[in-house]
Amino acid sequence: MVLKQRISGWGRYPQVEAYIGEAQTPSAVRSLLETWPDCIPRGSGKSYGDSALSERVLLMEPLNRILSFDPELGEVVCEAGVSLAKLIDVFLPRGFFPAVTPGTKRITVGGALASDVHGKNHHRAGCFSSCINWFDLLLADGRIVRCSREENGDLFRATCGGMGLTGVILIVCLRLQRVKSAWIDQVTVYCKDLDAVLTAFDDYAHTSYSVAWIDCLSTGTHLGRSVLMVGEHADSGGLLPPCGRQAAVPFDFPDGVLNPTSIRLFNTGYAWIHRRNAGESRVPIDAFFYPLDGIDHWNRMYGKRGFLQYQFVLPRSEGADGLYAMLSAIAAEGMGSFLAVLKLFGPANDHFLSFPMEGYTLALDFAIRPGLFPFLDRLDRLLVRFGGRIYLTKDVRMSPGVFRSGYPGLERFLEIKAAVDPQNRFRSLQSSRLMEGACMC
Repeated sequence: MVLKQRISGWGRYPQVEAYIGEAQTPSAVRSLLETWPDCIPRGSGKSYGDSALSERVLLMEPLNRILSFDPELGEVVCEAGVSLAKLIDVFLPRGFFPAVTPGTKRITVGGALASDVHGKNHHRAGCFSSCINWFDLLLADGRIVRCSREENGDLFRATCGGMGLTGVILIVCLRLQRVKSAWIDQVTVYCKDLDAVLTAFDDYAHTSYSVAWIDCLSTGTHLGRSVLMVGEHADSGGLLPPCGRQAAVPFDFPDGVLNPTSIRLFNTGYAWIHRRNAGESRVPIDAFFYPLDGIDHWNRMYGKRGFLQYQFVLPRSEGADGLYAMLSAIAAEGMGSFLAVLKLFGPANDHFLSFPMEGYTLALDFAIRPGLFPFLDRLDRLLVRFGGRIYLTKDVRMSPGVFRSGYPGLERFLEIKAAVDPQNRFRSLQSSRLMEGACMC
């Protein structure tokens, strides 16, 4: 079935008219692909920008069957449209949980693989691809090939993090980790400035999970004021998570509600509350990993014009100086974000377009408004100077030059892409923007 409708990423910018193709089986996906000159696969639409937007979009959510499970190995074989939420609903009561999960469970397994997503445990567990045994990939010529580290290894490394540009991920075999409860033992640490939070990350590097909220509008001696939250899976408490109340944002906020004054007030209150409540606690898995999943349509808070997330990583050697420069520029401009998240990354993998490198990643949400893009261009120049790069899954406006400078594996990716998709049938608005000048189109 093919319909035409207006779609966007989670940031609601840009919005485009697209032909949406739905297929219920792998063979139906192949049949649809035969009739389209080009397209991009799309999971649940939770990537923020234009990486899953095109004139023709292949919707993968209908392929959402769990095919098999080996409880001895914790190994699941499922179709690419299965969501992390479904895996958790099915397997957490049996004592299994995703080994790597990002900040939302409302994404598909195929989308997680194509983005090679990371979580709060990257410093210990790496990216999502680290728990992938193999996947079946539908190529542009209609062939289905199995990819693993041993079989079609270069195509495996190009697809994990390749943003859907090598083919359509159909079936995935992944490993879950064993857990004893649906709770996390959490420690909350108030950090008065940037030096304090970076030191705290090192102090708690032995802990499985760590993430910090950071006040990106604080200045002077409080620049980088943060709240670090670290956690381990609890040994008790039961495997059935508590039923929480689902909130929702029922309408688009008026433009300007999220302004420097309101964000500064929120940040001050958030820091004060967590300073008072620092220490040990036990929290549900959902509250620790997916706090925003408890608020339906939270993207409406940024108004009808939408928003973007600017997420970058800086190498560890440049982390402190780079973060200081970036945070100083953000605070001086008053372009604050109340959803500002800092994480510690471990070593990079060898995938050609995977985002993480050993160092620090900071994610900031910005409402679309006049002056934002020129300001982000200035941040890009700082980022390049410190050897950083931008996350493709969140990007909607990066230039080809910034992209090339941050991803040294691009040329090898393009070689593999040209070999399996010589006519460039898998393309997105993002790939056209970033890679056209690199002889991809």
